[in-house]
This record gives sequence, structure tokens and C-alpha cells, in this order.
Amino acid sequence: MKLFDVYPLFDVNIVKGKGCKVWDDKGQEYLDLYGGHAVISIGHCHPHYVEMMTKQLNALGFYSNSVINKLQVQLAERLGKASGYEDYQFFMINSGAEANENALKLASFYNGRTRVLSSDKAFHGRTSLAVEVTNNPKIIAPINDNGHVTYLPLNDLDAWVKEIKKGDVCAVIVECIQGVGGIRMVTKEFLQGLRKACDEYNTVLICDEIQCGYGRSGKFFAHQHLDVKPDLITVAKGIGNGFPVAGLLIAPKFTPVYGQLGTTFGGNHMACTAGLAVLDVMEQENLVANAGEVGDYIMRKLKEANLPHITDIRGRGLMIGIELDCPHKEIRSKLVFEQHVFTGCSGTNVLRLLPPLCLTKAEADDFIVRLKTVLTNA
Repeated sequence: MKLFDVYPLFDVNIVKGKGCKVWDDKGQEYLDLYGGHAVISIGHCHPHYVEMMTKQLNALGFYSNSVINKLQVQLAERLGKASGYEDYQFFMINSGAEANENALKLASFYNGRTRVLSSDKAFHGRTSLAVEVTNNPKIIAPINDNGHVTYLPLNDLDAWVKEIKKGDVCAVIVECIQGVGGIRMVTKEFLQGLRKACDEYNTVLICDEIQCGYGRSGKFFAHQHLDVKPDLITVAKGIGNGFPVAGLLIAPKFTPVYGQLGTTFGGNHMACTAGLAVLDVMEQENLVANAGEVGDYIMRKLKEANLPHITDIRGRGLMIGIELDCPHKEIRSKLVFEQHVFTGCSGTNVLRLLPPLCLTKAEADDFIVRLKTVLTNA
């Protein structure tokens, strides 16, 4: 049997990591400016994380949600305090797609409607409802194309409000910083306008914080830069630092119903331990503030460097897009194989930086030197 070949892979076998560095099976060191799709939040193999996960695995790796799991309660309380959402409720699942899937279901249970508004270039996952609100026809199978979703231009408030006023919109779902869409940011006027319209027409406001949340933007959630409180907030990726963990923060106005939502593996003991270890390190090492400070530093230094082929630099915190006047494929390849740096990408010409939140200014400087070498010779 062989693998189902759906990923275009770099010919590199990563076997070890530490902080913002990883190593391949030949001993080559790489600077990780991608964090495995924004998953590595506190750094690879943080000793506190390793210690807590090892201790928990030696005690109990898993039991089902048919019994009390006090670790879930601890994580919910800690997350509420860290994020400023102590009055919200928390439901745990395994992945970002599941988080968005359950958010959309909960919104539909709440107001009985079926239509959803999503934005152009949005990416919300690959499960049934999550892929339907993802603006990419290449990954929406015929069975998922059910006509529930209207796609609208990001930040075009008038277009969104016009649809909400029709009174049949179940929910609007928004990434406050689009990742796959090219590091495009929602404006304060747009999100506040959506909040007002949703309140008026009993429409549920969902903020997808799977990639842009959990400290990456320099605040705990990216929407907190815009002074808005969503009804539902989806989280994943950085919450577990590599262990599959995701969750849904739910406003007090939603009433839980037994059996309405459920999961086999969500909120298991290892997942909760991973979440608690991440919050420990984020707080002890002040990583949210570091993300904001080092992110601002990278963007400022990149602009000052005035490197060839860069047409725009945008983002917030350690979620940065570097737009190029040429396709990113060759640039990324040279960064990996010549300069030993991992970056991500969006579309055809945007380099996407999503490093661990512990990235230092010295590591940022190192990256800029390596990027300059590639772009100067491109």
C-alpha cells in the first residue's frame, strides 16, 4: 500500500525540533517561519509541554466524554481568563474544520435558518459545512455544494448588510485575518457594522480564529483589535502546539441541549493537557506580547530593507504576508533548499509567515538576511 498522493511535498524529512528550529534526518538545521500551518505556538518540543504531556500519558491517555473530566473544566476556566471571555461556554473537538462545522450547526439550531454569508477567498476547512463556506470550488465536492452560502467581497459592508436585512441569514462567518486568502485583514468599520446588523436581525456572528487567534496577532484573538465580541469563536491550531485540539467559544445566549453536539475524541485527557501546557508557557513567557512586538519588528525591517520583488508587506503580529511580483514557488524552494528556511504561501505570489510565537528579533534578522539573498538573486 502507498500513500494517497494529495500533497506537493518538499523532499525533506523533518525529525527533530526545538523552539523555532527544526532538523532533517541528515542533520541540516532549518529556521521555521511557518510553524506547521500556524500550529506550533509555543515552539517545538518546549520542555514544560513535553513534561506535562509525558506525565499525563503515564497516568491516563484517554477516556470518553461519558464521565467527568476535570481537565476540561480547568482548560475552559484558564482559556476564559486568558482571552477575556470568562462568561462564555466552551465545547472541545479535534480540528479547525470541526470547530467551524459545529459553530454553523449551533447557529442553525439557534435561529432555525439555513443561509450563511462568507467572504471571497475565505478558507474555513474541509468537512461538509466548513468546506461549503470556503470560497474554493476546487475543493467543494458536488455533495457539499448545497446552495447554502452567499460569498461576498471582504470589507464591503453594504453588500453584507443588504443580505442580512433579508432576514433569512443564519450566520455570517469571517476570518479577521485571512490566511489562505493572502493575509487580508478585516477592517474595524466592517466587523462593527456586521455586529450591529447581526444583532438587529438575529443573525449569528462567527469569528474564525483558527489561524489568526491564540495570540498570533498580538492580542489573544485578532477580532479584539477591532472591539467586537462575536457570538461564536472557533479555535484550533495553536491551542495544542501540535496535538490535535480545537474548540468553540459560545456566547451565554446559547443554551446547551444534551446530544445536540458530540465528539468521541474531543476534549480527551491528552488534548486538555496540551491546551493547559500551552497556556502555561504563553503566560510565563509573555508570548502574546512577543508576537506583537516581533511581528511589528519584522514588518518594519522588511520595509526598511526595500528588497527586490516585494510589492507589499501586510499582517498583524506574527501573521505576515509578503506579496511578490513573481510566483512564490521558486522563491520558497530556494528558501528551503539554499537558505534552509520554511515559509508558507497564499495564492500564487504571497509568502506567508506563521512562526512560533517565541520567535526572537535575532531570528527575525536572520530570516531577513536569508530572504534578501534569495530575492537579490531571483
